[in-house]
Amino acid sequence: MKVTNEQIAEWKKKFGDIYQYNTDDGQYGCYLRKPSRLTLSRAGSVASTDPLKYSEVIISDCWLGGDEQIKSDDSYFLGLSKMLGELVEIKEGTLKKL
Repeated sequence: MKVTNEQIAEWKKKFGDIYQYNTDDGQYGCYLRKPSRLTLSRAGSVASTDPLKYSEVIISDCWLGGDEQIKSDDSYFLGLSKMLGELVEIKEGTLKKL
């Protein structure tokens, strides 16, 4: 999938951080946005009964474009699934009892 710098700039304006994923064999790639709390909630609600559904929800909701083989071929899907933790940015702080 060919994506222009203008398209990436538009996605960044709309969604914030954008991520590009490429398969190690160089055949396929896709673009994803960070998941929202709603997406994480929906994915978390199915994770205990169907762990793969968690990945399906995240990938489906965050997908901006790319080669559909990543979603349809199990080996590519599982490869991307391993990377989903990198989409979630956690900013830690401290909690102090007063």
